[in-house]
Amino acid sequence: MHEMGIALQIIEIATASIPADAGQVRVEKINLKIGKLAAVVPDSLRFCFDVAVKDTPLDGARLTIEELPVVARCNDCNTQWTIDSPVFKCENCDSGSLEILSGRELDIESIEIVEEDNHVS
Repeated sequence: MHEMGIALQIIEIATASIPADAGQVRVEKINLKIGKLAAVVPDSLRFCFDVAVKDTPLDGARLTIEELPVVARCNDCNTQWTIDSPVFKCENCDSGSLEILSGRELDIESIEIVEEDNHVS
């Protein structure tokens, strides 16, 4: 399961992105964009992330995932479309000469942090 390796890298990147002078902050949410061709199972990645953040500075952070479709453009007729099946040929002219425009992404879109409230009542 390579999702654990991905989860560990996300944690490493998110932890390193917190400025040293930020004071008492915590990571609330990490927003990802993952293409359907990235070979990542979102539920497995969420599970691995939840397990891996225990006892780290990101403990309690949520992982949100936006799945991106596979979009292609035909090199012969310039048609652009979203691929919904495992058949990679132009839906207009049946050409197999395609350029994949999206669907391979695995990006951290944003990391949301909040200041910790240390006031004791």
